[in-house]
Parts: sequence; C-alpha cells; structure tokens
Amino acid sequence: MQRLLLGDNQFFGVNHMSEEKARAQAMRFQDIHAVINVLDTAYDEGIKTFMCTTHDRIGQVCDHMRADPARYKDYEFFPCMPYAHKYANAMTDYGMLGAVKRFLPEEGLLDAVIRGGMSLAKKDVEGIVTLLVDAEMKMFHDLNTPVIFLQNVVVDLLLGLKFKEAFRIFANHVRARYNAEPGFITMNLPMLLGALDDVGIENPIVCSNINKIGFRMCGGFEAYEQALKERKFRAIAMSVYASGAIPPQEAIEWVCRQPNIESIVFGASSRGNIRNTRELVDRYWPVAGKPAAVTA
Repeated sequence: MQRLLLGDNQFFGVNHMSEEKARAQAMRFQDIHAVINVLDTAYDEGIKTFMCTTHDRIGQVCDHMRADPARYKDYEFFPCMPYAHKYANAMTDYGMLGAVKRFLPEEGLLDAVIRGGMSLAKKDVEGIVTLLVDAEMKMFHDLNTPVIFLQNVVVDLLLGLKFKEAFRIFANHVRARYNAEPGFITMNLPMLLGALDDVGIENPIVCSNINKIGFRMCGGFEAYEQALKERKFRAIAMSVYASGAIPPQEAIEWVCRQPNIESIVFGASSRGNIRNTRELVDRYWPVAGKPAAVTA
C-alpha cells in the first residue's frame, strides 16, 4: 500500500465538525469534473490510490479512468462497501426487483440470481454476502482494486451482533473472486482485531480513527496504543486531523511516530492542502534509505 491514500468524504458533503463546510463541499462537487480535477491534482503529487465508497457518482470517475488507461495505468481504487444510501434510493426509484436488477453484475447474471434466490430460500448468509459484494464491485471492472473494504457501518454492526463469521465470508470471497486483500473499517479497532483473530484472519488490513486526541476512537485511546504496539495487523489511520481539531503539522508528526502504521487516508480538495500533507508525511515519515525532506 502507498503511504498516502486520498479519501472521498469531501466530495459527498461529509464533515464531522462543520455542517456548513459539508454543504459547501457538496455544492462544489456536484459536477463530477470537479472531483476528477482533485484526483488528478493528487495523482500529479504522487498520490495514486483513491479509497472511496461505492457511491453512484464514483462510477463516473471509474468511467473516466477506464477511458484513459495510459495516464492511469498505475492508479488504484480501494472500494469501501456497502454504500447504504445507494440501496435505499434505488428501492425508491426502481422498486425492489428493479433495484436488484440494477446492481447485479452483468457477467454471471443467472448465477447471481440463482445464488441470491437460493440464499434467501435457505437463509444462507454466505450467498447473500457474496452477491452484494459482486454487485458493489460492478463499477470497478477492468480497474486496479488490490484492497476491498467492508464499511464500518456493517463491520461495527456485525461486531455488536457478535456475527464474526461474516468477516471470514467477506475475506474469502474478496480473495477468491477479485484476487484482492480484504480490508475492514471500524470505529472500534481493539474489538475488531479480537474478532478477526477468532475467525482466523491473519495480519488484517484495518482502517480506523487514529489521532493524538482520541477523536472518535471507540474502545479508548490506551487500547489503541496497546494494539499498535503489540498486535500484528496493517493499520490505516484516518481522521488524523480530528476533523480540523489538530493543526496539520502536529497531527502528521504524531501519527508518523506511531508503530505499525502502513498508510494514512486523508481528505483534501485543494492543491495546497494535498501538497502540504504530502510534504509533511515526507518530512516525518521518510522512506527507508532516503533522507527526510527539508522544507524552509
């Protein structure tokens, strides 16, 4: 994984500190070309991984990059699923059968229908889970998707229900069908690591809030510190700025000192903020064998 990943919250009006800023961002990025311009800016700064939801408009980004394979040949998507609002909106617009048909993969349609029907008839969770993953992955065909994430809204619900077996089902299907690594997003890192251990998922990729003030770090700051020091997993840190509560230099310097961090995912919408984040990471998290960047 690259050390810096670009997230997509800013494109869809998500800001955990300011509703006003969230609305302004949502208005700005109504035009998909505005989203693509930011992705191109990040790409030119060396940030070539987009960790994104499966929002319908991401499909337009995928179409754009498929249309120019020479420029984007080394670009990576890290899809994060499911995007629950998409299913709710499709049910409203197309009805139940129309929504199912809309999201089923074109390749293997009959197999998907049979798998879904058998799953519902037998209450076979494995079939339902794999069917939904395939539906979500439809928009990413012919693109690089080396890691596929299960969103925290589902991960943390499954944790609460103690239905840990679903994590194994997801992981096995992602590996077998897409030759990708399974990833998990959570608001409770310590609890999830224990659950993944219980179902035999070794050295997992886990994305969670990791910042110096404990912002939205369920389970307690000390438990996160202990996990980073003692557990074997690949951590992706999100909310490192705590939605603006921590100054950028202070935030990046702290997170880059933590053990076991493989990547940082961040949201930015301007060249200045993207470049500033990259330069801070270069300064405080130098590549092995390469001196840290020196800035004035």
